Amino acid sequence: MADKTFYGSGKPLVGELEMPGDKSISHRAAIFGAVAHGETVIDGFLRGNDCMSTLECLRALGVQIEDEGDRITILGQGFDGLKEPDHVLDAGNSGTTIRLLSGLLSARPFYSVLTGDASIRKRPMDRVIRPLQQMGGDIWGRGGNRFAPIAVRGHQLRPIEYRLPVASAQVKSALLLAGLQTSGTTKLVEPGASRDHTERMIRAFGGEIRTMGFRHELSGPQSLTGIHVHVPGDFSSAAFFITAALLTPESHLILRSVGVNETRIGMIQVLKDMGADIDFINRREWNGEPVADIDIHYAALRAAEIGDPLIPRLIDEIPIIALLATEAEGKTVIRDAAELKVKETNRIKTTVEELRQIGADITETEDGMIINGHPGQLFSGGTADSFGDHRIGMMLAIAALKSRNPVTVRHSDAIAVSFPAFSDRLASLQK
Repeated sequence: MADKTFYGSGKPLVGELEMPGDKSISHRAAIFGAVAHGETVIDGFLRGNDCMSTLECLRALGVQIEDEGDRITILGQGFDGLKEPDHVLDAGNSGTTIRLLSGLLSARPFYSVLTGDASIRKRPMDRVIRPLQQMGGDIWGRGGNRFAPIAVRGHQLRPIEYRLPVASAQVKSALLLAGLQTSGTTKLVEPGASRDHTERMIRAFGGEIRTMGFRHELSGPQSLTGIHVHVPGDFSSAAFFITAALLTPESHLILRSVGVNETRIGMIQVLKDMGADIDFINRREWNGEPVADIDIHYAALRAAEIGDPLIPRLIDEIPIIALLATEAEGKTVIRDAAELKVKETNRIKTTVEELRQIGADITETEDGMIINGHPGQLFSGGTADSFGDHRIGMMLAIAALKSRNPVTVRHSDAIAVSFPAFSDRLASLQK
C-alpha cells in the first residue's frame, strides 16, 4: 500500500473542474444494462476500482461488455442472459457490488458465491440476506448469515412487504432487483429517505415502480430495454473540492456537470446553514437525474448541528464536513451517524483519530463527533492513515490545505476506489 504526501500552497484555488462519474449511478447503469434487452451505452462511467469490480463480476456472469475508457457498451440479453459463473465473484472493496448482485442473483436459476476484500468480509450482509430469505431465497453467509462470502442458490422468489430497519439504498436496491424478477408485487417501506438512483434507473430502462413517500411498490416480472446513459459527476467526489474552496481564502471554483439528486446533497443544506457561498447553475436532467454546475466562493463559516433526518442524505460526506467544521466559528455537533461505524472503516473513529493526529480539535461521541472550530488556525500536519478507506484518504489530503506542514497519507492508493485522478486534479488547482 502506497503513501503520498500532500502540501498546502496557501494560494487561492481558482478554476473549473470536471468530476469523475457518479459511483452509485455507474454501478447501477452497468447492472441494469446487463439485464436489459439490447445495447446499453454508458458515457462518463467511473473507472474507479469499485465500479470495475462490478464490470468484472458481470463479465463472469456471461455479459458481453466493451470497454472504451469513459464509454462502456453492454450487450444485454435480459435477466435470462445471465449464466452461472465458473468461479467466485469478487466484489473487491465494493459494498454496492456485493449487495446488489446478491439480490439480482437470488432469482437466477443457478449457484453463485460472492465475496470481497478483508474490509467487505467484515461489513454487515445480514441486512440483505434476511429479507431475501423472507422472499424464499436460498442465500447464506458466514457467521450466521452476517458476513461474506455469500452463497446463493437462485430460484423463483415470492413477493413480500418489507419494512427496512434503516434507510439503505443498497438494501432497497437489492430487493428491487429481486422484485423485478418475481411474480407479484414487492412492497418496501423505508424509515426515511435514501438514495433513489435505482428507482430512477428502473424508469429510465423502461420499467415501472410506484413511489409514495418512503413506500415503494414494484410488480414483476418486468422486462427492461437498453438505453444510452450519461453519468453525471459524483457529488460525493465534488464534496472534497467544495471543502477545499471553503477552506482557502479568496478561492472560486466551478465544478461542471455534477449530479444534484436531492437524496445525495444534504451537505449543501448544511453548508448554507454554515454560511457558505454556493450555488447551482446551468441546471438540466440526464436520464431522469438532475445535473448542475456548482459555483463555490470562499466565505467565513459558522458552526452547525447536524443529525437526523438529514444524515442519510450526507452519510458519505460526514468526514469532509468534519474537516470543514474545523474552520467554522463555534462548536459543530454531528449526531445520529452510527451507520458510519460499518463503512469501509469505522468512519467516526477514524475521522476523529486521524484529524486529531494532525492537530484538529475534535472528539468522538457514541453516534458522531464534536468539532471545535478555530478559523484561520493551521493544523500541525504530519502523518495520518486512511486505513484503506478512500473517503478518509481524500479528506486527509484536503486537510493539508489547512496545515502549516505537509500531510503524509498512509495507504493513499485507496483513493483510486472512487477517484483515480484525485491527486492530479488537486495539484492542478495549486499551480
